[in-house]
Order: sequence, then structure tokens, then C-alpha cells
Amino acid sequence: MTTVSIDHRLHDWFGARRPTRWITRERPKIDRIACPWLIRRFLDPEADILFAPTGEVLSAATREGAVAFDIPGAPLTHQGELCSFDAFIAAFELDDAGLRVLAPIVRGADTDRHDLAPEAAGLHALSLGLTVLFEDDDELLAQGLIIYDGFYAWASRAQGQRHDWRPAELQPQP
Repeated sequence: MTTVSIDHRLHDWFGARRPTRWITRERPKIDRIACPWLIRRFLDPEADILFAPTGEVLSAATREGAVAFDIPGAPLTHQGELCSFDAFIAAFELDDAGLRVLAPIVRGADTDRHDLAPEAAGLHALSLGLTVLFEDDDELLAQGLIIYDGFYAWASRAQGQRHDWRPAELQPQP
């Protein structure tokens, strides 16, 4: 999708108001960190990401002028086997090689289908670990964004690299 197309879609939801505002359920994990990462890296770097208790997300979206995501009834949420991250990619027609690699990792971690990508189990573990370490949702998101930056950098620029340190091969032979 071109920048013009992204701006058009954002205009449909937000008009000329920037930064955009997005809201999801509190205590973000996997998809609810992946989607804000995608929003800030591909759609609106200054976007406001809000969190609300599950039962209040849709009413808070109306009150705050935000677009809800990753909750039933939201315009961007799970559809069948696909997760909300997939919904964002489709809605904004994002065609990016790194996102094509990252999407099954996020989907696999978020839907407990670790067979979709070998990295899904690691993303799942990292996400759950962050929720133990950070009680504040904004701090949790800030730390999670770094994780997704790393996954995206690997997916787009370092995927073929191997770690081949073999210290035994460096031992002097008698």
C-alpha cells in the first residue's frame, strides 16, 4: 500500500485528526503489542495507544475517538484462523517482505499454533515474560515494541544469518 492509500484509510477513520488513537484490551500480549508496533512503524509514528478493561473497550473507543482493535466487534480483529495483526496488514494492504515473515510468527504465537513458525513459541514466551516483569501497560508496550523491532530487523535483514560459534574448534590440539 502506498503512503497515499494509508493516509486515505486513516482519513476514513480519523479525518484530519493526528495523531491517530487506537484502543484495545488492557494487559497487552502478542497481538496487542504487535498491532501497536505495526501502527507506529507503518501507519502513524505518533499514534496514541490506549488500553481499557475488556468490557469497556468499545465504549471507550467511542468516548476517546479511537479505533478499537483485537476485540470482537472491533473493525480490526481476529477473522477465522487469522489474528488482528493479519487484519491490519490486509486492511492497509501492507506489502512488505519483513511483515510476510513476521505475520505467521505473530499468528502462531497469538493463536497457540506454534507449528506455523518455529519462532512463534519464542515470541509467546517473551510476551508472557514481559507481562510478569511490567505491570504498567504503557511500559509493557514500550518494552514489547523493542522485541518487535528486533523480530522485524531479523525478518527483513538478518533471516539467513546463523550463529556458528564453536569454541571447541578453537581449543589447541595436543
